[in-house]
Amino acid sequence: MATPLEIVQQLLSNPTDADNVNAILAPDAKYVSLNFDTPDLQRIMPWAGSHDEPGALLQTFTDVNRYWTNEAFEITDWIEQDGSVAAFGSFTYRSTVLGKQVTSAVAILAKVVDQKVTYMQFMEDTFATARSFRSGGTWTIQSNPDGTTIEV
Repeated sequence: MATPLEIVQQLLSNPTDADNVNAILAPDAKYVSLNFDTPDLQRIMPWAGSHDEPGALLQTFTDVNRYWTNEAFEITDWIEQDGSVAAFGSFTYRSTVLGKQVTSAVAILAKVVDQKVTYMQFMEDTFATARSFRSGGTWTIQSNPDGTTIEV
């Protein structure tokens, strides 16, 4: 019998292969991509948000591979406890339309019950990854309580 860590590693080894994903993912699995619900981010990355529908995880990784070329994906640290698996690392993607490269930290939480992944949450630096699609314009940002603004 595979451990939860081995199951998640198998899922992440080929997340665009339907046979691989369907063999590991519970039919009622919940997938959270980047955030719970941010409509503006969903306009940039349609897969962002919470998903309960079957096939959401497979579709997300398929779409990610359409929007970017995966130049590197490395998990450097794994933690497993009581059926939960956390993975930490980084990836480097290149946007397919603009050719902009981005490297981001990545954190993944997965929960495994009865040899199936029932929950997965995938987090990354969405500011960096969204900027790989930026073709022009600036943002005026005022985050400093002292009142200064910056343009990005």
